[in-house]
Amino acid sequence: MMDHQPVLLAEVLAALRVRPDGIYLDGTFGRGGHAAEILAQLGPQGRLLAVDKDPQAVDVARQRFGADPRFAIERGSFTALGQHVAERGWMGKVDGILLDLGVSSPQLDEAERGFSFRLDGPLDMRMDPESGMSAADWLAQAAEEEIARVLKEYGEERFAKRIARAIVHSRAEAPITRTAQLQDIVARANPAWEKGKDPATRAFQAIRIFINRELDDLEDFLQQSVALLAPGGRLAVISFHSLEDRRVKQFIRRQQHGAELPPDLPLTQAQMWQPRLRAVGKKILAGAQEVAANPRARSAVLRVAEKPA
Repeated sequence: MMDHQPVLLAEVLAALRVRPDGIYLDGTFGRGGHAAEILAQLGPQGRLLAVDKDPQAVDVARQRFGADPRFAIERGSFTALGQHVAERGWMGKVDGILLDLGVSSPQLDEAERGFSFRLDGPLDMRMDPESGMSAADWLAQAAEEEIARVLKEYGEERFAKRIARAIVHSRAEAPITRTAQLQDIVARANPAWEKGKDPATRAFQAIRIFINRELDDLEDFLQQSVALLAPGGRLAVISFHSLEDRRVKQFIRRQQHGAELPPDLPLTQAQMWQPRLRAVGKKILAGAQEVAANPRARSAVLRVAEKPA
C-alpha cells in the first residue's frame, strides 16, 4: 500500500501564507498531510478546523491531533463548513481555506472501499460508507438513460451509451456487486481508450463523482466561501480532473469580473462590479520531481484566489 503523500504541499503552504494567529479551514482532511504542516506553522492562538466525510479520516484526525487545542475535526461534507464557522463566530474571519478534492490514496488502496478498478472489492464507492446509496445499489436500479448520462456528464465518456447498455444487459444476468465485475463489463464494452489508461477509468470516476455528489458539493461550497474569508484571506483548491478544475476556474473568474454587462448601461463607478475574489497567479501543477515520487500528483491542479482587503 502506498503511503499517503499530500500533493503540492509546499505550493499550498505558500498559497495560504499561514499566520501564527490565523484561522484556517481544511475541507478535506484525508490523512492530514496538509493539516499537519498548517498546524506546524500556527502559534498558540492559531486555529485549524477540518472536516471529512470519511469516518476513517475522522478517526485518524482525532488520533493524531485530538489533544491539540488549536485543532478541531467535524465529520461530514465541506458544504457544512459555513455552519461550523458560524457556530464558532468566525464568519468573515477565516484567513485560509484548503480543498484537496477527489479520493485519497488510502481510499484507493483499500479494496473494501470499492473505489479502485485495479483491486477487486465490494462495489461501494461511498466516501461515507454509512450514508447514501452504494454504487452497486445504484447500478442495480438506475435506468439505462440515467447511467449513460452520468458516464457522459461526470466521466466525459465517449462510449457512455454503449457502456450503459452493457451494464443493463449484464445486471439482468447477475447482480453487479464487485469492482472487478464492473471493470470487466466496461472494458469489454469500450472499443477504444487512451494509451496507458485503463478502459474503466472514466466510468469509475463518473460513478464515484455521482454517488458522492462531488461536483454539487463543490459548487455549493464555492458559493459559501467568500463570506467565510476575512479580507486578504485566501482560497486554495486542488483539483484532479477537468470537471472540477473548470468549475473552480469559472467561479474565481465570476467573482473577479462579475456578470457581463451591456457597455452602454448607465452605471456610476460606485455601482460597477466590485471584485469579491481575485485570482492569485495562474494554475499551479506538480513539478517533475514530485510526480516521479508520487505519480498521483501528475493530474493535480492548484488554483488560488484572495478576497480583496
